[in-house]
Amino acid sequence: MLPVAVVISGRGSNMEAIARAAQLGDSRYRVVRVIADRPEAGGLARAATLGVPTAVVPVKSFTDRAAFEEALHAEIAASGAELVALAGFMRILSPRFVARLEGRLLNIHPSLLPKLRGIHTHERALAAGETEHGASIHFVTPELDGGPAFLQASVPVLPGDDAERLAERVLAQEHRLYPLALRWFAEGRVRLDGDTVRLDGRPLAQPARLAELEPDAAR
Repeated sequence: MLPVAVVISGRGSNMEAIARAAQLGDSRYRVVRVIADRPEAGGLARAATLGVPTAVVPVKSFTDRAAFEEALHAEIAASGAELVALAGFMRILSPRFVARLEGRLLNIHPSLLPKLRGIHTHERALAAGETEHGASIHFVTPELDGGPAFLQASVPVLPGDDAERLAERVLAQEHRLYPLALRWFAEGRVRLDGDTVRLDGRPLAQPARLAELEPDAAR
């Protein structure tokens, strides 16, 4: 069972999906710690309810990013985690921090990367007239939301959608994506090789789509 640390800033709905999937027994991973950068993060209570150990590394207690990241890395190391999943973590990590966890640091982003990096993706998808939107799992690199994505799920943009309705449908797919991505990593199926993702030992030309893997999942 691969030990995983989940790092959050807010309500932790993706963290909860990850932790619940881990408790089903066939996930091949276990959540050893949920770490928040804010003591008021709602996900801490969710994790505690699920019996998952928690920790807080309060960003406001540190004078600079380097000190915060050193404390965060120490907490991750103390947990014994071999993989770190960022799940609604609202901090930009330095190249030094990312390099220390190269190939072992994942993130979920609410768009079909490389489209719509950054924030407010649902509003921007609507403003751009996109007909398809979704979420991506990617390896974290120093470039913001620029690491190679290997798993995605899409939803149609429907007539009359607003950002809230679109976000709800995307979030439902996120809850499917992250546990599957962690299982792939735990099984040794997916790895970062330089700038290339390898899936089952072969270079992945484009991210796998959940709808192709699980035809009923994106309905």
